[in-house]
Amino acid sequence: MKSLFLFIACSFTFALFSQYQVGHTTITFNDPARTGGTGSGGGPGRQIQTEIYYPATTTGDNVALASGQFPVITFGHGFAMSWDAYSNIWQHYVAKGYILAFPRTEGSLIPAPSHGDFAMDLQQVTDKILALNTDVNSIFNGKILQKSAIIGHSMGGGAAILVASNTLNTSHIQTVVGLAPAETNPSAITVAPNVGVPTLIFSGTADGVTPPADHHIPIYQGLNSICKAYISITGGAHCYFANTNFNCDFGESTTSTNISITREEQQTATFNILDPWLDFKLKGICQSYQLFFQAMESTNGTVNQSIGLEIPPTIVIQNNPNQGTGVYCSSLLGGSYQWYMNGQPIPDETQLCYNIPMDLGVTYQVEVSGYCFCALSQSFTFTSGTNELISEELNIYPNPTKDFLNIKNNFGLETSYKLIDIDGRILMEVKSISTEFLLDLRKFENGNYLLQVENFNGRKTIKVVKD
Repeated sequence: MKSLFLFIACSFTFALFSQYQVGHTTITFNDPARTGGTGSGGGPGRQIQTEIYYPATTTGDNVALASGQFPVITFGHGFAMSWDAYSNIWQHYVAKGYILAFPRTEGSLIPAPSHGDFAMDLQQVTDKILALNTDVNSIFNGKILQKSAIIGHSMGGGAAILVASNTLNTSHIQTVVGLAPAETNPSAITVAPNVGVPTLIFSGTADGVTPPADHHIPIYQGLNSICKAYISITGGAHCYFANTNFNCDFGESTTSTNISITREEQQTATFNILDPWLDFKLKGICQSYQLFFQAMESTNGTVNQSIGLEIPPTIVIQNNPNQGTGVYCSSLLGGSYQWYMNGQPIPDETQLCYNIPMDLGVTYQVEVSGYCFCALSQSFTFTSGTNELISEELNIYPNPTKDFLNIKNNFGLETSYKLIDIDGRILMEVKSISTEFLLDLRKFENGNYLLQVENFNGRKTIKVVKD
């Protein structure tokens, strides 16, 4: 077995970059179409008391959120378990910039919980928290990125599958994660073929509460998602995904044998794989997909399988001669694209191809994202191959200038003059056959620009300073 020290070290490194304090608030949502629930004051119908933990600049109840927008994770607890058994989850992910919501419904031992109601609660809470982004009376106004995940442990994991099986509910759910997901009533196994969203299933081989062969594996195998993974933690337990909890631990003590790792080791292995996955799916961090794939391969103590999750082919930026000498395209097709210049995104350049405006001596890259992958190309430097105009034929002054540029030339043919900003955007283009004229720069801000001069004989680029 591979050593566990690698992923423990990785997790410690991730922790070093945690930047947010943990804020907390309690909100009771309601569903007018149903009855029961937990809590009060949410309005007519079913009460869904929810503990919400969020990124803040100071720790405390009802404190202001930190600056920025944050994706939402709705978490479903296990059978006869309270939300506070999962402080390991919210402390870990709030610090990394996620909002965590824990519905407190269906937590009793007697009467037995309703799995169907709990699944609907998870869905309702997700929808209602996302909607708080436009509620001017909420502390979450303007703070919620419209991306979400549903994660559940044991009963909550099975309930998460029930949510994802209803395709009408999943337009804003980027991923579902089951931590030792349990079979439910209605059956999570039966509805798994209706699940199309990207899904991860985590399982401990020593789990005797929900034996993998009877619960986790049938759910995973039934999933219809083209993007799914099964992470089997060797010697892992059922309850070790959470903190110590009497009900869960008592049940495990009577059923699970051969547990060979600690609770901390199991949680560290889980975070090592789950962290980059959530960063990829909820935050759109392309590099995190590569980290996720590496973690799947290198996290010791796990035996993993997946469908649709693989390193995509190397992206080559290549010229498309059918569109022109300056048009370059990604060799890899995807659902979305983003072009970069010197490592910075180029505004509005989000297509398969990019018309590189001129030879700036800079590097370009393209990021390609798909339903189940993301990749960034190697850096590419564009060389136009166009002849350089003779400097003696062109005179531009004064430079620096405050308002106008005087342009004199001996070309004797129509010439294009393009003013380009440092982001490569063409701000102005003038075509003229005149040998002497003025360019009016008064409407542009002070700063550095490039003037691209081009005609049939060649091209020249000149730095222009407006002060």
